[in-house]
Amino acid sequence: MHLTGTSAIALIFSCCLWDAKARKFISTLTVNNGLAWGKWGPEQFCPRGYATGFWLKVEPFQGSLADSTSLNGIRLQCSDGSTITSSVVHYSHWTARQSCKSGYLTSFSLRVTPYRWIWDDTAANNIKFKCSDGTEVEGSGHPWGAYGAWSQSCQKGGICGIQTRVEVHGPNVKDHTGLEDVKFFCCN
Repeated sequence: MHLTGTSAIALIFSCCLWDAKARKFISTLTVNNGLAWGKWGPEQFCPRGYATGFWLKVEPFQGSLADSTSLNGIRLQCSDGSTITSSVVHYSHWTARQSCKSGYLTSFSLRVTPYRWIWDDTAANNIKFKCSDGTEVEGSGHPWGAYGAWSQSCQKGGICGIQTRVEVHGPNVKDHTGLEDVKFFCCN
């Protein structure tokens, strides 16, 4: 087989990109109280295994006359030792990791303040997960808003991927939010 320069380059790219998504997932977990501003970031997957814990990126309360973004990102700890995250807003710092006592994450509930159309909307404020061992693990976010209904649960296996929706901050925006919504993916 004789390859031209263009054909060889196309073959190299195709062999390296056919598995760019890294893993096949069997279902997507969503909740109905996420908000619709911002843009969805990239899907990210644990190379192997499932998510066993998580960190939250949470901005401390900025005071009653300042703009607080609250929850700005979620990072998952994978059972193979790797970590993954989708889009994150740069404000704030990562909290301490929360983990299942044993097992892995299988469903979630998101704590959200709905848009009030007044100063300082925050969108998502916290998250909690159910683990395969039957326990629940709650993040170290803010108590503002309310938890919505639980997502469906991974029927086989556990959470292996994440995609977040965050508000893109422009220079003329006076009321920033951070994380608006999140999807998790189940692998078996």
